Amino acid sequence: MQECRLSATDLACRRGDRLLFARLSFALRAGEALQLTGSNGIGKSSLIRILAGLLPAFAGSVEADGAMGLVDERPALDPHQPLGKALGFWQRLDGPADNRAARLGLSELMDVPVRYLSTGQKKRAALARLIGQGAPIWLLDEPLNGLDVKGVALVEELAAQHCREGGICVIASHQPFNLPALQQIELRDYLA
Repeated sequence: MQECRLSATDLACRRGDRLLFARLSFALRAGEALQLTGSNGIGKSSLIRILAGLLPAFAGSVEADGAMGLVDERPALDPHQPLGKALGFWQRLDGPADNRAARLGLSELMDVPVRYLSTGQKKRAALARLIGQGAPIWLLDEPLNGLDVKGVALVEELAAQHCREGGICVIASHQPFNLPALQQIELRDYLA
């Protein structure tokens, strides 16, 4: 895996007239993970989108070395295509990396249109797409939503393996996430 790092300096996020957080800073190196916690609407998803470059910060800066992959509530898979074709589309763009579809319990779903998959199946499919990207920085927005106990354990193990292999994980979730040496930032502490 390529060397990676991710840092934020004095980030602030504003939605309308409301300041969600300010003066937020952190630095992550290869093998490290950070969980963003806080109540609904506090800005966890907004922060993930700022880190991904999809939303401008109100203030502050983000620096990253290494490609980023994002999993959020939109699985980025064509809902009208069978899962195998939807993942195949991304595999043609991302390269022939193993997306671990079998390990994610998706092998028997390859002929099922994405729109018919359950929430948990869509989440696992989005993770398969992320793994296939080979991005060293994973941005995971509520990665455990819709997963059963077995699915939660699998996602936690995949994140741990990614960090052991030199990747970075940023996890926005109010749910507990079992990952060794997981750093945490509670966004309520960063209100102005």
